[in-house]
Amino acid sequence: MAFNGHHPGEPAGRTGQQDLLIVTGLSGAGKSSAMKALEDIGFYCVDNIPPALLSTFVDICRQSGGRLRRLAIVTDLRGGELFRGIPEALDRLGRECSYRVLFLDCDDEIIIRRQKESRRKHPLQDSCGESIQSAIERERELLAPIYARADIIIDTSNLTAAELRERMVAIFGGAGEDPFLVRVISFGFKYGLPSEADLVFDVRCLPNPFYIPELKPKTGLDAPVRDYVMQFAQSQELLQRLCDLLDFLLPHYRKEGKRELVIAFGCTGGHHRSVTFAERMRSHLAEKDVRVLIHHRDIKR
Repeated sequence: MAFNGHHPGEPAGRTGQQDLLIVTGLSGAGKSSAMKALEDIGFYCVDNIPPALLSTFVDICRQSGGRLRRLAIVTDLRGGELFRGIPEALDRLGRECSYRVLFLDCDDEIIIRRQKESRRKHPLQDSCGESIQSAIERERELLAPIYARADIIIDTSNLTAAELRERMVAIFGGAGEDPFLVRVISFGFKYGLPSEADLVFDVRCLPNPFYIPELKPKTGLDAPVRDYVMQFAQSQELLQRLCDLLDFLLPHYRKEGKRELVIAFGCTGGHHRSVTFAERMRSHLAEKDVRVLIHHRDIKR
């Protein structure tokens, strides 16, 4: 199975049936954990390849006689000035084969905490006056070109290592599975938008269980909250319209060659309405035999 993220319908070219994934992202966002998960599901993983060597290395792997059918390559700012050539390197690689880009993102505050816990210095910290925050901001600037062309973005801010592994297995899992995956996220607008979302639906227009004393401490995973949210005609109509919309959109995303669609439902705090709608959409998509993964980002905040 060859990736067609950047060149839908294009022959696999010189890489034959090789499954090629370029992994990058912010320092401290979980690239090491992601690579461990990829190794466990059969990828041959190589860390810290300078962008200029991507095409050469892929070509060498192609000559393995099919033994390296699934290949994941990490390239990031540890390469220093060499990383600046990543747009040109990806353009060159795209003329030779199909590939996909996985970008791991994370909130600045979480990265700072992880850096302190690991006692590892950010690769740009020396050049940014020893300020971790300045180093992260500079890293985002340098990564912007590859972020813009990423096929899959995973925000690891609220994911444990086990949850990240589950996400990786769901997206890049076993051979023979339907390659198209829908990820449904619930979130609270007060904590910010999920950066990886393709479609965002705001359900703050619906009656809020937060103001019902007996429902306030519960979540959309609890039947009383679900029953309250869905008892209103506008809730039922909104859910039906959204289901109809996605039933229409999903075949077109598949036809376009998209492998993952991230749908986010937001309410104020991410506990009640968004969770209810995310769960209802998950059930609807599962009934349609769509591979679906759900994550309630802010339910424990």
